[in-house]
Amino acid sequence: MRRLTVVQLLPALDAGGVERSTLEIAEALVRAGHRAIVVSAGGRLLPQLEALGAEHVALDIGRKSLLSLRHVPTLRRLFAQADIVHARSRLPAWLAWFALRGMGEGRPHFVTTAHGLNSPSRYSAIMARGERVICVSNTVRGYLLRHYPDADPARLVVIPRGIDPAAFPRMPWPDRAARDRIAALHPQLGGDGPLLLLPGRGTRLKGHADAIALLATLRADGVAARLWMPGAAQGGREDYIEELTVQARNAGVADALAMTAPTAAIAQAYAASDLVLQLSRKPEAFGRTVVEALSVGRPVLGWAHGGVGELLAELQPEGAVPPFDAQALAHGARRLLAAPPSPPAAIPYTLQAMQDATLALYRTMGTE
Repeated sequence: MRRLTVVQLLPALDAGGVERSTLEIAEALVRAGHRAIVVSAGGRLLPQLEALGAEHVALDIGRKSLLSLRHVPTLRRLFAQADIVHARSRLPAWLAWFALRGMGEGRPHFVTTAHGLNSPSRYSAIMARGERVICVSNTVRGYLLRHYPDADPARLVVIPRGIDPAAFPRMPWPDRAARDRIAALHPQLGGDGPLLLLPGRGTRLKGHADAIALLATLRADGVAARLWMPGAAQGGREDYIEELTVQARNAGVADALAMTAPTAAIAQAYAASDLVLQLSRKPEAFGRTVVEALSVGRPVLGWAHGGVGELLAELQPEGAVPPFDAQALAHGARRLLAAPPSPPAAIPYTLQAMQDATLALYRTMGTE
């Protein structure tokens, strides 16, 4: 197999699922002997990318301005070296599209990845125009076909995101040592009652208010539950945290709740918990939390929509609850806490599977 040159494009290298996937594919390319180039405005993950052996071209291709079109000639020159151009975000995809249009026969192949469920529009439609469109779940594939009827179904390839099982090993349940470590940091999470965990950034879309309401219902029913929401506390989101604090205080559960910054030890957080919540108000494209938690061996309770609903239906149907039905949510929590289902024997959504499938796609296109 000849050596491929793959150029990935995204706005920046700060944090998030798009950035993580970019680095994971760059790592797989370099490991397989290919050339990996990433175009972005840079960011805190740039040293990590370069340590993998990938190359970086610094261009501000995420700024929504007509001035961004000035990057098209630079991209065209860069693409002259490439076999595959892989765009992971809308504006970078448009810039890549314009650059490729100006190239003659023998231009590189164009791949896009639909990482999210973007609002349907002519602007978003570019993500369905790749020669191959990688969809991170069947939910995303169905969404694109529904909203972009001109999209060729044969070009839409489902390659789910994946986790490294070694980073989320199966833990004993209950894991008293893990719970004690968390309680030492956040004393309000101590005690013998079950620990609920809702990881997610500090935005209303993540369903923090639903989790607090669930906590109040369980405690009113005599279940001495406690709730940890790592990631809820973020700079610039103080008003939101105050709003949640008032809700918890009014519900009488403030002393059983911890809203903290994100934790770097998320696998230990899963291990310390008895039930993991995924309550995003907006359907997720994939639902990584579900896979991570089940890999550790903890039951998951979530709204049955989007990628979360898709994963729960396949891996743990008992945890799927009709969206925004508070009564069903409380019933599901009591059931899962009383009789936790056996976790899946194996998690099919692995990092290795995602990397292998993506490189196989590149290789197929590189020989066309």
